[in-house]
Amino acid sequence: MISKKPINPNRIRRITGSFSWLDHRLLHDGFLSAMSPQEMLLYFFLVLVGDKNGVSFYSYDKICALLKLELDSFIQARDRLVARSLIACEAGRYQVLALPEKPVTIEHPPAVKEPVRFNGPTPLAEIFKQLAKT
Repeated sequence: MISKKPINPNRIRRITGSFSWLDHRLLHDGFLSAMSPQEMLLYFFLVLVGDKNGVSFYSYDKICALLKLELDSFIQARDRLVARSLIACEAGRYQVLALPEKPVTIEHPPAVKEPVRFNGPTPLAEIFKQLAKT
């Protein structure tokens, strides 16, 4: 049997002021296994920074910088968390919601495109070729 005794009893975490918590159902009821890594990262961040009602006010550029996410990845993760009924967002505010009764299944969108890298001036012929494809 595995011992539940702390490995380092001098470093046991204590609640001091504000704190965050995760519902164990997130893991045990399959919510977590349905999420992409970017969704998990954003969800955990929003839980961490939310107030007692789960509300936070971080701008998308600050979130992207802190989490090292490209804007497209952030938007996709945010939209998927909304579709999963795990968060709500409105005009720069986010709210982590109480978990729904069971995980919400959503379709997988196409993979996020790699960011375009600048490799010097693009010839006009290449620009017109790209425009013709759209």
